[in-house]
Amino acid sequence: MELIFTTRDVANTRFAISPLWEVVASVRVVKNPAAHSLLRPWAEQVSRRLRDVDWRLLSDLVPVPTRYIPGFVCPPPATSVPDLEVELATMRSLTGDLTDLPDTRHTRALLADPERGLERLSEEIRNYWAAAIEPYWARIGALLEGDVLYRARTLAGHGLRQMLADLDPGVSWEGERLRLPSVHCAGERPLRGMGLLLVPSVFTWPRVFSVTAPPYQPTVRYPPRGLATLWEHAEVEPPQALAAVLGRTRARLLAELDQPASTRELAQRTGLTEPGANQHLTALRKAGLCSAHRTGRFVLYARTAVAETLLRQDARP
Repeated sequence: MELIFTTRDVANTRFAISPLWEVVASVRVVKNPAAHSLLRPWAEQVSRRLRDVDWRLLSDLVPVPTRYIPGFVCPPPATSVPDLEVELATMRSLTGDLTDLPDTRHTRALLADPERGLERLSEEIRNYWAAAIEPYWARIGALLEGDVLYRARTLAGHGLRQMLADLDPGVSWEGERLRLPSVHCAGERPLRGMGLLLVPSVFTWPRVFSVTAPPYQPTVRYPPRGLATLWEHAEVEPPQALAAVLGRTRARLLAELDQPASTRELAQRTGLTEPGANQHLTALRKAGLCSAHRTGRFVLYARTAVAETLLRQDARP
C-alpha cells in the first residue's frame, strides 16, 4: 500500500500514544501468544489474571487471525497523549460506525442496543486494562515516549523522509509516497490533507497497522525501538545513590519492580518475609514510587513513572 503525501500532509503529520489501542492490540497477543514471541512473557503473566475478567465482547471484536478490527473499537486519538477514559468517551460516541462486525451472540446484542452495548464494551476494556495493561503502563509508556522523542530528533536532524523510512524494515519512501507492508490492502491512498498520525505501539509487534478510511486521520501504528528488552528480567543491584536516600531494601524492591509483581514474589526474590516486604511496599506506595493494582484475587505492585525517572537518573554516569 502507498500513502501519497502533499505539502499540507507533511505539515499535519504528528505523533500520539493510545492506551486504547494498546488494549485492543494486546488482545491478539493473549489469544495467540505463539505468534508473538517477544510478547509471550507478558501474555503468560496476564493470562491467569484475565480468567477473573469478563472480556467476551472485546474478544469477539478482535478476531484472530486479525484481518480487520472495526474502526469504532480504536479510533485514532485526537490528542497526543489521551488517557483511557477520553478514548473510551470517543468510542461510545461512534454509535453510527457499528458496521462489518463479526457475527457472534455478543456483537448481535451490541447491534440491537448500541448505547448499552458500547457501555458494556467500555466496562470490559476498563477491567481488561486493570488486569493486563495498567500494572505495566509505567514501563510501556516510558518506552513509547522514548520512541516518539527519538523520531522527533530524527525528523529535526534528517527530515521527514528518513524518519518515516526508519519506522519498520518494510516501510520505504519514494518520491511523495510512503510504502507500507500490508497483507490485506493494496493500491494508493491519498492522505487528503489530513497528514499522517504515527502511533508507536508495543502490542502491534511484529506488524505495522494502518488506518486510511474516512473519517479518521490516516494512521500508522508501528512497533517502537527497544521492544525486545521490555519484558526481560535480570538480577539487579539497588542503585547506590537511590539506596543512600531510601535505604538498600526499598531501593532493591524498586529495582526488582522492572515488571509488576506480587508481595510473595518480591519476598522470595529479596529474602524478605511477606509482612516485611508488604511494609516496605506500603511505604513506597505512600511516597508515590509504586502503585498497587488489584484484579480479582491478585494484587500486583508496579513502579510509577516517578520511580522510573529516578532509576534512570541514578543509572547515568
